[in-house]
Amino acid sequence: MAAGRRIRIGVAGLGRAFTLMLPTFQKDKRIELVAACDPREAARVRFMSDFKVPAYADIDALAADPAVEAIYIASPHQFHATHTRVAARHGKHVLVEKPMALSLAECDDMIASCASAGVQLIVGHCHSFDTPYLQTRQIVERREFGAVKMIQALNYTDYLYRPRRPEELVTAQGGGAIYSQASHQVDIVRLLAASRVTRVRAVLGNWDSARPTEGAYAALLWFENGSFANIAYSGYGHFDSDEWCDWTGEMGNAKRPADYSKARQRLAEIASPTEEAKFKNAATYGGPGYRAAADGAESRKFQHFGPVIVSCEHADIRPMPDGLMIYGDMEKAFRPLPTPAVPRAEVIDALHAAVVDGVQPLHDGAWSKATLEICAALLRSGGEQRDVVLD
Repeated sequence: MAAGRRIRIGVAGLGRAFTLMLPTFQKDKRIELVAACDPREAARVRFMSDFKVPAYADIDALAADPAVEAIYIASPHQFHATHTRVAARHGKHVLVEKPMALSLAECDDMIASCASAGVQLIVGHCHSFDTPYLQTRQIVERREFGAVKMIQALNYTDYLYRPRRPEELVTAQGGGAIYSQASHQVDIVRLLAASRVTRVRAVLGNWDSARPTEGAYAALLWFENGSFANIAYSGYGHFDSDEWCDWTGEMGNAKRPADYSKARQRLAEIASPTEEAKFKNAATYGGPGYRAAADGAESRKFQHFGPVIVSCEHADIRPMPDGLMIYGDMEKAFRPLPTPAVPRAEVIDALHAAVVDGVQPLHDGAWSKATLEICAALLRSGGEQRDVVLD
């Protein structure tokens, strides 16, 4: 990972997504944080104090800053399209969080705005950036064990019981497990199948009236190359599938099994949705409850999104937080991966290659629009209880 020229990043939104990306920005020598915007004064004050650069109240002021070369859009889902248009209008490259937008029309507008302005559009972080999945993709592409035939991906978390703003529990506003979590799994299986999804069938789980959005789903995805994927997710906070990943958490950190039900216990102490939103804001960057990640803890292993098995003609491949387990015809072997020095460095790899070298990114607007189209098809399939065919 050569340092090369540094990319001057402005951050739009200093909330949860920025909190997770901050260790990457701080450790990767190819990045320089030069500005930010957020409506919360406390977050702006903290950013200016930490980085000695300006922080603005809105995206227009940030995009107008001549020091900013690219904007990391980490605002809530419903603002992604508008913020991307503003960034492109000012000639800034765009790295936007998933989901790309809340409608395919917004995706088209974002793609057109960036193309017209001649700037790069990359969507991430999604877990399909993670090195174990990228390494598995290379094995699939060179057909080391024959053609890929089947992919299994599952994840059980406490997602639905983490502190949420009200709109995060409303599907139509981008809330729920499909928009926030299926976008990871769909991206991963698309990457590993290396083919286009042609048909989906989904079942949706929504069984807590106090959290009235999808907390779980299961789906079959069929691919153009004849392979298929079975994806399943539950955010209802009972079984934790990180138990099957040697208690390595999604962020690559070591987890404590003794923390079981911690999210539910904390939520039980919150009296109202308003108080819950305040609690979430307090724990994000600039809030009184914010705690920076302990140095090194976030990069102990690679990040992941639950157990995944890729079945090829002559082997099953299991990407893991520290390597790949290969179950071949006659023997099994483990291919270790070096410990990552920078968490999510793969996102910066893509951003740097696109902005500095003009390399077309895999996770561009067209790729991410296709993921959103599949997520919308999951909702439609589950709601109408039928297969949905994709054009």
